Formats: sequence, C-alpha cells, structure tokens
Amino acid sequence: MNVMVEQLPRTGKLQFDLRVSADVNFSATAARRRVGRFVADEISYLMRGGEPDMVIADRIYWRVPVLLTLPGHGSIGTVGDIDVNIETGQLRVTPELIAEIQQRATDLTASQPSN
Repeated sequence: MNVMVEQLPRTGKLQFDLRVSADVNFSATAARRRVGRFVADEISYLMRGGEPDMVIADRIYWRVPVLLTLPGHGSIGTVGDIDVNIETGQLRVTPELIAEIQQRATDLTASQPSN
C-alpha cells in the first residue's frame, strides 16, 4: 500500500509530522470492488477497479485506478481514478470525472492496433 499526501510545497523547508485518525470502515479490497461495480454499471462493462492507494487530503481516501480492458487483450491502461472515503465508502464522482474517464477510454481504445 502506498500513502500519498496532497498539496505539499514545491520549495522551502518541509517538516512532516503525521498523525491521522480515522475509522477504516472500508478496506482497500472493498473500495476496489465498489469502484468496479460503479464503473461497470455507470460507465462501461469493460472497466474495472485496480489496486488502491491511500490518499491523505481533506479526508482519508482510497484512490482506486479505473482500468480499461478489452476482450482478448486484458487490461490496456488506466483511464482515471476514483476516490473512496475510508470511513463512509462514499465515492467522489462528478459528471466531469465520468466524462474525463469516458474520453480517456475513447482515446486509449483508438490508439490500440486493430486485429
């Protein structure tokens, strides 16, 4: 598991003391499954959730990559990420994020050699 911290300064002194408290009610596996169900039902049955990373931001999230698969090719790449709140299981999804994922999937599919 990787832990990412968002919004660190680019230059200057950095002192980093980490003390985080949250109830982990949704595991990485549960987050991946939740994202997988969402993308399959709402975006494309050719998408699934990948291996999550923990992100510490305004809240603590599992960041789950959205993977595009093609029959006969398997996973061909990541087309976005969906954050899942570790306490509530709520997905951070907006219409704009869905549109971005759809566009990346279209672009990635177009770049694949045809058989």
